[in-house]
Amino acid sequence: MKKSIFLRYVSGGCLALAATLCLSACDSLFDDAPQDKLTDESIWSTENLLDEYTMPWYSNMSNGWAAMMSTSSFLNMKYMSYITPAFYSDQTTYGVSNWVNSGVGEEMASKESTISLYASNRWKAYYTQIQSVNRLLEHASKMPETYKQRILGEAHFFRGYYYYLLLQRFGGVMLIDHNYDPLHSDERFPRADYEEMVDFIAKEADLAAEALPLKQDNRNIGRVTKGAALMLKAKAYFWVGSPQYQNQAKAYNGFSSDKSKEYMQKAAEAYKAIEALNVYKLMPVSGSTEEAIAQSYHDLFLQHNNDESILEYQHGESKLKSEGAHSLDQMAMPPVLTGTQCAYCPTQNHVDEYGMRDGKVLDSQQPYLNRDYRFYANVLFDGTTFREKPMNLHYTIDAKGKEVAEDGLTKYGTGRNNGFSRTGYYMRKFLDPKIRYPYNDNEGSNQNYPIWRYAELLLDHAEAAFRTGDTRTALEKVNQVRQRVHMQPLADITLADILRERRVEMAFEETTFWDELRLGTAVKNLNGTTNPLRLMKIVYQKDGSKTYTTEPLANQKGERAFRDYQYYYPLPWDEVRFHSVEQNAGWVEK
Repeated sequence: MKKSIFLRYVSGGCLALAATLCLSACDSLFDDAPQDKLTDESIWSTENLLDEYTMPWYSNMSNGWAAMMSTSSFLNMKYMSYITPAFYSDQTTYGVSNWVNSGVGEEMASKESTISLYASNRWKAYYTQIQSVNRLLEHASKMPETYKQRILGEAHFFRGYYYYLLLQRFGGVMLIDHNYDPLHSDERFPRADYEEMVDFIAKEADLAAEALPLKQDNRNIGRVTKGAALMLKAKAYFWVGSPQYQNQAKAYNGFSSDKSKEYMQKAAEAYKAIEALNVYKLMPVSGSTEEAIAQSYHDLFLQHNNDESILEYQHGESKLKSEGAHSLDQMAMPPVLTGTQCAYCPTQNHVDEYGMRDGKVLDSQQPYLNRDYRFYANVLFDGTTFREKPMNLHYTIDAKGKEVAEDGLTKYGTGRNNGFSRTGYYMRKFLDPKIRYPYNDNEGSNQNYPIWRYAELLLDHAEAAFRTGDTRTALEKVNQVRQRVHMQPLADITLADILRERRVEMAFEETTFWDELRLGTAVKNLNGTTNPLRLMKIVYQKDGSKTYTTEPLANQKGERAFRDYQYYYPLPWDEVRFHSVEQNAGWVEK
């Protein structure tokens, strides 16, 4: 009888060690180790332990659909709030009015101390994973050949991936490619310029692609693949080739000249390489009626790791919260279905992005008629039905001539802060109409969170091609995405067409937020003064007619703001002093 150790992945990104007594046939692993600790040697030489070692690389990619919104100042809990980056765009807003006082709300309102805190937390999280990768690579020679290649492929992918996340948030950062202990080393690192950053990420992606399989076996579903590595490379080129990073004064904020065509061409070639793998495809959308087409498209986002998926945050098959389940359906549920948070309410800004089909013209008295099929899949609007409940998102006129909100626009329950839609819409995309709701104790939802999928690749490729003058390829890629969902193909293409298609196809996905940064449109579009979020107000009149009025939400100046220097997060001031590097412009230590 000997002591053995097992590890299990705990949702949230930590490795939990638990000791248990068991009979073991391969017990020599721990003969020389302390009975309550793992040695380095045992980790590097044991596949199961190495798999557990890599789990934080995966769990820190994203929070997935997990979210927490607190307004409590007790123990600074409000600054533990987090939610998908898509929440920061102009496509959705929240239904609980006091969420403006959460940490997320303060970040959206451009409170500098909150932005600095969130920046520091992300910096630490990303560099922690990079250091973990560096440590593993230092011990690579100790790994058995049977699984060494896969583990090293994952290591190079994630070192590139976390530098990509740092590039998105901070610009050029310190490139550290070896195990580094600042407490016992005199090394200091400069900030890399954009060429150094993208070259490093692309090199890591290439090393990962050489080592990783085209597809993972059933035991490793959800782990990164060759396609994900090539997508990382393409995304890095695509990012630095975007408008925001051209003609910049500082090399760590972009290029001193316009290198857009050069890097967009590299991006286009990288996307072609992924397409040539013949691993990914657009999942088919079936049906011949508006309802059937919309339902088929909607259901794609409930599938796990289908042929369109390049990389997903894995919430698992179980609906137990202890095993990775989340609360998306609860957070987004309309009040008529007992929802109290109404966290993802589509805006009229977003609804206006859905075009008409088959050459039809928008009818202001029937604004939901003949729209892009994806509108019906993504948005709950007045008169539609969800989970067998009608969505009454309108007002009626009572006997005194007063407007009275119907149940879709009033809160459920008696909670003072219970929410309801401020825009006249609720989100449908990603919601599972078959999930048991209200949840049983300790249960939740298990939709995976898309990080990269093939439709996004095609739209990236379209934009990259267009920016290099290849309009034929741009038109072809956009029409592939449109025709998949039974929309008529475009006859010609403009940049505005491509960007609009991105906003519709990628609705409520985090790409919609990142696009505002890379395109340099965040100052305009993420400010309540220059781009106010708008609502739809529908009133059923006594004579049977309806009035449709769009108007801005109230109090947006205090809710949504974005200043020019926020395109780049502030580096932690301790890092600025320690490495003697420059801070991103506009940030002042307080």
